[in-house]
Amino acid sequence: MSRTLIIIGLAIVAAGLLWPWLSKLPLGQLPGDIVIRRENFSFYFPITTMILVSVAISAVLWLFNR
Repeated sequence: MSRTLIIIGLAIVAAGLLWPWLSKLPLGQLPGDIVIRRENFSFYFPITTMILVSVAISAVLWLFNR
């Protein structure tokens, strides 16, 4: 359990340090992401981005567990 928490913490730190470059990736603007903008309301549901991130995380975890 402690090893898992350490790895998660290191991943969060790495994402924080790499944020200037990660924010330039086109994630969140993919076809299939739902964006509804009205006069006083906006709704954003990044379904395609969530699926892509889920597949990537699953692949990394699968590689670590081998």
